[in-house]
Amino acid sequence: MSISSNTQAILLLTAPLINGHRGKDAPKTLSQGQYRKVAKFLHERALSPSDFLLQDASPLIDECQSSLEIPPLVPLLGRGFQLSQALERWSQRSIWVLSRADADYPQRLRKRLGDLAPPVLYGCGNPALLNRGGLAVVGSRNISDEIIRFTNDVGRLAANANFVLISGGARGVDQAAMQGAGETGGYVVGILADSLERASLKHEHREALQNGSMVLCSPYDPKAGFIAGHAMQRNKFIYALSDAALVVNSDYKKGGTWTGAVEQLDKLKLVPIFVRTGSQPNQAMGSLLNKGASQWPCPRNVKELISVIDTSKITMPNTPQSNLFDSPNHPSINEHDRPTSNDKPSKPPKPSTIDPAESLFMLVQNLILDMEMPINEETVSKKLDVSKTQARKWIISLCESEKLQKKTRPVRYTRIDS
Repeated sequence: MSISSNTQAILLLTAPLINGHRGKDAPKTLSQGQYRKVAKFLHERALSPSDFLLQDASPLIDECQSSLEIPPLVPLLGRGFQLSQALERWSQRSIWVLSRADADYPQRLRKRLGDLAPPVLYGCGNPALLNRGGLAVVGSRNISDEIIRFTNDVGRLAANANFVLISGGARGVDQAAMQGAGETGGYVVGILADSLERASLKHEHREALQNGSMVLCSPYDPKAGFIAGHAMQRNKFIYALSDAALVVNSDYKKGGTWTGAVEQLDKLKLVPIFVRTGSQPNQAMGSLLNKGASQWPCPRNVKELISVIDTSKITMPNTPQSNLFDSPNHPSINEHDRPTSNDKPSKPPKPSTIDPAESLFMLVQNLILDMEMPINEETVSKKLDVSKTQARKWIISLCESEKLQKKTRPVRYTRIDS
């Protein structure tokens, strides 16, 4: 898997890089709030994350560390070996990774969330669907058969209208909506709060992921387990990617569905929100209506659904967000771009092949060259937590590429200054 140097730096700073058991001494990664501070620090100096990886980056790292209340950066930036292992694992499972520094990062997240957009996005399937807009459908996990049928019907109607169906992939309403759209041959976006790697391997997702009609993505590590806070935080990403949202049901003043809907109505106001009122009074739905949501008009056909969504686009409040990105130039998008009846699913990017040894060497060579000289095999072995055999191979490669030179009595290696 090939990634930019900016994405490499962002992953080293923010990603847990879960590859099995994490030791007690694993460095603490930057939270999204802490990374926003670092991004602002770099932005104010017309720098990018990749500047942390340069050989002479020590003064910049020290300045950043002393200016901000954040975990130590040096141990995070020194995780080249773990990053190489993670990249290889993701590539083998057809999982791609984009950072805010990449041109292919979803423009809707950039434009609508600004510096609240997740620094890193992991995914499997067709990433082009993330810029299409569509109908978000959210709701509770534990639902009745009646609500399952209703939600399936909404998903099927969205598919027939060629709207992307956007949801969170959780049990209950999310899966019912995605299933209805998928079974009808529609486009599906799942924004997951956990277990992307496991979800991408499920048999029921395989064909849609391969033919480009589905994308599963997450702002959290592909192997990350369920955390309630993550489930609540990802709701803003679901809304940001949509043109309108339907809350099928919710508990009152608790749970991720309630929290996400209230955040949209009271604060972010990214898209119009509809609620299913049903035949029985519901305190949560009534409260959301009082906060500014609209009653779902229950469109019966494609024409009526298109009218609802298109009207939503015209009346959507204009609430521009602050912009703090990780690189200066980002292409704009057409906010109304969505699949039409003549569209065919875009082909997903082909999984890139990777030579583990070459990738590993590329990732760690800057770390070796930035070490205090002279060095030897034991030094590299200890600092990068690898075997002496592996350390020797890297040193030999650097000597052959005229980055290091060997000295004797005793055997040691020094950097060749260009």
